[in-house]
Amino acid sequence: MAHPSPSRQSAITLVLASASPSRGQLLRQAGFRFDQRPSDVDEEALTRSLADAPASEVVLALAKAKAEAVAADPDLDPDTLVLGCDSLLELDGQVYGKPYTPERAIARWRRQRGRTANLLTGHWLVPVSAGDRAVGRTVSSAVTFVDATDAEIDDYVASGEPLGVAGAFTLEGRAGPLIAAVNGDPSNVLGLSLPGLRAMLGELGVSLASVTRPPTEPVGETRLPGQTRGS
Repeated sequence: MAHPSPSRQSAITLVLASASPSRGQLLRQAGFRFDQRPSDVDEEALTRSLADAPASEVVLALAKAKAEAVAADPDLDPDTLVLGCDSLLELDGQVYGKPYTPERAIARWRRQRGRTANLLTGHWLVPVSAGDRAVGRTVSSAVTFVDATDAEIDDYVASGEPLGVAGAFTLEGRAGPLIAAVNGDPSNVLGLSLPGLRAMLGELGVSLASVTRPPTEPVGETRLPGQTRGS
């Protein structure tokens, strides 16, 4: 992997091992050039196998599994960096991923309303040509929820938005009016810490300029649509 220089490095391909539109939008708006390739990792099975581990270790293990699964593709260019991410919400020492069903989403919102929980996102960055140099980190942001009424919770869950996302909410979506405060990196709450990614790139000797568009280059679309933050 090339080391940074005062001028713009040769372009390096960044692949996001997730179909999440939220993560894709974050990278796009921050000027990154990237592709999206969701992994086929069984998140629920891996989470169950780590039932006794701290939440910070669980999200990091999930992110690592996703990144490594995509990085194993022999057709990827050797100069590719693969980024895996995974988010979970921690409340009262219990970890919550995607609720999947309206019943679970309603129960979670009634438990978390009026309270503060930690949204943790694990990040794992793998250089395809030197996988042993992979770096990872977990970032935590505190999210305070309003004391939502039963009717507000029912209406939100009926939208379907919270069913497939970690913590049963999306800051940039319909849950916005139900979020009172965020203490910490807001991009992390959307599923990908941009300052965290910058730091990991630096650990690998890669500059932001090598994975972002020149200011004059128009914003492009990522290749694959998909689900939301938790994917």
